[in-house]
Amino acid sequence: MKTKASTVPPAAEAHPWRRAAVWLAFLGPFFFLSYGFANWWTGQLARVDSVVFGWEKHIPFWDWTILPYMSLDAFYAGSLFLCATRAELDTHARRLFSASLISVVGFLLFPLQFSFVRPATSGFNGALFDVLMGFDKPYNQAPSLHISLVLLVWLVFARHLRGLALWAGHAWFLLIALSVFTTYQHHFIDGVTGGAVGVVCVYLFPDFPVRWLGRLVLSDDPLRRKLTVAYGLGALLCFGLALVVGGWAWLLAWPGGALLLVSLAYAGLGTSVFQKHDGKLSWAARTLLAPYQIGAWWSSRWFTRHGVPSVEVAPGIWLGRAPGRADWQARTFGAVLDVTAEFSLRSFARALPHRSVPLLDLVVPTVEQLAATVAALTELEPHRPVLVHCALGYSRSALTVAAWLLHHRGAPTPDAAIAQLRAARPQVVFSAAHRAALVAYQATLAMKTVLSPN
Repeated sequence: MKTKASTVPPAAEAHPWRRAAVWLAFLGPFFFLSYGFANWWTGQLARVDSVVFGWEKHIPFWDWTILPYMSLDAFYAGSLFLCATRAELDTHARRLFSASLISVVGFLLFPLQFSFVRPATSGFNGALFDVLMGFDKPYNQAPSLHISLVLLVWLVFARHLRGLALWAGHAWFLLIALSVFTTYQHHFIDGVTGGAVGVVCVYLFPDFPVRWLGRLVLSDDPLRRKLTVAYGLGALLCFGLALVVGGWAWLLAWPGGALLLVSLAYAGLGTSVFQKHDGKLSWAARTLLAPYQIGAWWSSRWFTRHGVPSVEVAPGIWLGRAPGRADWQARTFGAVLDVTAEFSLRSFARALPHRSVPLLDLVVPTVEQLAATVAALTELEPHRPVLVHCALGYSRSALTVAAWLLHHRGAPTPDAAIAQLRAARPQVVFSAAHRAALVAYQATLAMKTVLSPN
């Protein structure tokens, strides 16, 4: 759903130089102390394993890449002072702190060491390696904190650089990421897990405010409980297979993490898990939930393959599935109301007047949520034809249009609204719980009429 813009322009806020210095004074010592402790601890162990793929022996050693590797320290400090507002600075600093904390926990729980022998170096590059080895050891491998920090620091510079400087920055940070392998500091698995930690930190501290809804307790709703357990078991299966099989099977941790997040959504965190803002999921949420989104999108295409993508259920009000580009080319709409939580509005839809009221799939919305969807549809009415869609166009969007018909007296009763929708789109799903939600919503309309007869 769209949010109201801040009434204070960003330029009105003083650049938070002092706060950046305070954050750096905290983050610097924390990094060196925690990282050094993990190095020391792992060095005391009798046995430290390595996780390395056979093909990694073909990765070349380029001693000159020690320069971009070590340049990250300067960019790390500079990124704090580059932040233009207190909100941006605090978000970035929390990400940096979280990355260090998560990584150090990983180093201690899953100690690993680099297994290749680094060739001898000399000259300026050799001197840089000597400086690095004075502090660093062949431990602290997975997740690669260097990769996590490259991602987090890169995001700040990419936000503030323009033109040629932006492209130069892209190239240099890509070189820093590559250097963790060409300086023989990390194995492949370290880089993958380091990137994952960076994405998780961005997800935990997004660029826009996210109100984490609900509590992590099983709902009283039997369906939500079943979905919580089902997605949770799917996550455990993925993690279990990754642990037992090992190797490339560790990639199953990605769908496992996605299913775990969806399970938490049904357990009580609700639509906040998807971090949907103005019709678009945050890029971190899209990354973490990508396996689930792929499955959900395929499901939406499969279960609607024999029907039309959308139908008109009232003058200028269309009901349908989440539109792909082919659907959009087949029919032109003037506005879009999106009630999915799991999908982002495509760019061609966001170019139109649009609203997004995220609702969990298969869950009957509350009266308040129905009121929000009806208000959004009412706002978009002047731009008819309006497409109201969920994933399949069978449930969430159908309930929204039914409530809208009740609100505007297009249907006198919930049963009449349901009948009108079924006549236009026979596949719509209305359970007893859906009908009860419409009855409750109509009761609120009647109460408003009594309280405000004029």
